[in-house]
This record gives sequence, C-alpha cells and structure tokens, in this order.
Amino acid sequence: MPYTDPLSLAGRLADVAGTHSLGSFRTRLQVDLKADASPVTLADRAAEAAMRALINEEAPTHGILGEEHGRERIDAAHVWVLDPIDGTKSFITGSPLWGTLIALVHQGSVDLGLIDMPVLGERWIGRPGRGSHCNGQPVHTSGCTALAQARVLTTSPDAFAPDEWAAYDALSRRAAMRRFGGDCYGYAQLAGGHVDLVAECQLQPYDYMALVGVVEGAGGVITDWQGRALSIHSNGRVLAAATAALHREALSWLATVPDIAA
Repeated sequence: MPYTDPLSLAGRLADVAGTHSLGSFRTRLQVDLKADASPVTLADRAAEAAMRALINEEAPTHGILGEEHGRERIDAAHVWVLDPIDGTKSFITGSPLWGTLIALVHQGSVDLGLIDMPVLGERWIGRPGRGSHCNGQPVHTSGCTALAQARVLTTSPDAFAPDEWAAYDALSRRAAMRRFGGDCYGYAQLAGGHVDLVAECQLQPYDYMALVGVVEGAGGVITDWQGRALSIHSNGRVLAAATAALHREALSWLATVPDIAA
C-alpha cells in the first residue's frame, strides 16, 4: 500500500513498532547502556529499524530523526521524528506506561504527532489547529486557567538539575495536586483533560516533537521554559499546559531558571 497521507503512514509506523516492542515486554531482556548512560534494549533498536525501513519504502524523500539510529536526510522538507519506546525504564521494569512517539515535521513545524500506548490499547493522534483524538474520539484539554486548581505532573525528580528542581518544586507545591511518573503518557493525560500541567527537562527531540501535535491539537500550549516554540533544536526543557493562562502562570516560575543553549 503506497504512501498516501501522513495519518495513514503514522498509523502503520505505530503498528510496526508495536509488533516488535510488545513481543519483548515483560520478558527477560538484555539491557545495554548508551553513551549517556540511558538504557536501551534490542526491542528499541529493532522497532526503530522496522519503522525506518517502512519510511524508506513508502516515503523515500522524507528525512528521519530517530533515537536509536540517528539522522537520515535531515534537511528534507518532511522529517519523521521517531522514538520506538519512550519510557525504556518503564518498559524494562514491567510498567505499562511506555509508548511509541511519532512526529511528522514539515519545514520545521509539527504537522502531526502520535502517542501510541501498546499495552493500554490507546492511540493518541493530534494535528495543531486540526484537533486531537484518542482511538478516534475527540479529546480536549481541561480548560484549567489557574495554578492553584491545577493537577501537575512530571516523570521523575531525577531528571532535574538543582536549580531546575527548585523552580519546579516551588511551582508544583502551589498546585492543587502533583504526581510523578508517566513518561509520554503524561502528555496524553493532559490532552485528554485529566491533568493540567506537565513540566520536564533533559528531553530530546524524539521525546517531545510528537507531543506538540497531540497537546496543541487538543487545545493546549507546549513550549520550552522561556515560552519559545519547540523545534528539533530546543534545549530539552518542556512545559505543557491546558490553557494559555495556566501556561503564562507556570512560565513565571520556570523562566527564572537561567536559559541554556540548545
């Protein structure tokens, strides 16, 4: 079946990745450490290799940026940004809250984002300005506008430098509730209206580009900690909020942390 539209190919890429990852989930895995000391499994590598092969077959002029196998035709007008298993630590410890992230970037801007949660059977797809869906049903952010009423989420305190944590801690302690864990699923929860604010650090483009499509399609706002639009050159600090008003209030806490180069 030839490439016809980005939604079709994105769905097929998620299917291919899930075939490889689900077959290895909760099995005895060989875990290697990459140069940055983050864990990786054969499932990560095999899933991304299969996704890349499909793109090269169906859309050979498109570029690819993947976590496990690097850059290919990165200057193309269309670039697929892939993370076969976002949340590898969750994957190797048997938690179901890992997912596959797929973004299509057109001339630097996100055209679509997909968060696939194979164990949960949920597929979240969003396109900025054109809506977001979970398993075909429209989703929307909560509409929360004030930090005091917000449910705030981050994956782990371990991902923050001391000054970043101090800012996040001050922000989140003023919220109605704060929770930890979730990896990419936290942004799906935000898009679905279940949490209101997510802030994280040390992310790579393949960790956050897909989130832009889903969050913005659902009516939310997602930027770096200085309020700048996210790109493949961003510095890894991400702030996502249900509304522009909540985003502005959160930025007032996080933007006090000294900026860092991408």
